[in-house]
Amino acid sequence: MDPYSAEGELINIHNHFLQGQFQEVVDFDTSSFSENNALPARILQLRARIALGQGQEVLGEVKGAKEPELEAVGALAEFSLGKTDSAVSTIEKLAVSAADNVTVEILGGTVLQAAGKTDDALALLSQHSGSLDAVALIIQIYLYQNRTDLALKEVSAARRWAQDSLLVNLAESWVGLRVGGEKYQQAFYVYEELAQAPSTSSIYSLVSQAVCELHLGRTEESQAALEEALKKDPTYAEAIANLLVLKAVTGQDTSELTESLAKAAPKHDFLTTLEAKSDLFDKAAAKYKAKVSA
Repeated sequence: MDPYSAEGELINIHNHFLQGQFQEVVDFDTSSFSENNALPARILQLRARIALGQGQEVLGEVKGAKEPELEAVGALAEFSLGKTDSAVSTIEKLAVSAADNVTVEILGGTVLQAAGKTDDALALLSQHSGSLDAVALIIQIYLYQNRTDLALKEVSAARRWAQDSLLVNLAESWVGLRVGGEKYQQAFYVYEELAQAPSTSSIYSLVSQAVCELHLGRTEESQAALEEALKKDPTYAEAIANLLVLKAVTGQDTSELTESLAKAAPKHDFLTTLEAKSDLFDKAAAKYKAKVSA
């Protein structure tokens, strides 16, 4: 039985993780879990700690571990610390020796995709045997590739065998935000329910709700959700970036937010893309000279 299923004992700690409630994952009492689920629960807690910026501590804890799951966690921790080459090397070795291990597939796919090795990530993830987490990551990669058609197929297939799963609802919302139209509203309902309930709310669900609101043209509501997220964590880069976009769309000054984003995440995709586009514009503009008549 899938330990993350509705009948599995890991469903609550897993849902906390999916909802971005990482501190709740770390604090979760796992003492009553069965022996078979002790390691999967520990993996979730270690991943949550990495997400909370404790990669160095996690790396120290798993150093020298022989279990492929913990080796994969170590690689993820290394990647979070900027040690990309070492992380990728570890995952590539595990992809040969333990490709059928679901933790290796998920964390390995995460590291490889983040390192720009998309084909390798998909090849590893495609070896999963009924893992919704692997399917969700495949969907994210397809969306990154602008292959919405393939992402839709994965969501539809997953919906048939995991109908009531939170992860399927989230994945469907990711795809819905790419498809647009009435799908914006459907995605909004999912994120609003998560963001507004105290037991499920997190800065991640608040930002996701705000993105839906922005797509629906509800800029005031979107700004309120983003500002609420920033009250919880003033350095959360995704909230800053989306508030920056909102202010640009509504004609407000963005200079202060741009500086804040540069401090919080100097290599954020928004900033690197903006810099690249600015360079292209400057190169194009340099080809033309203004003609001034006497």
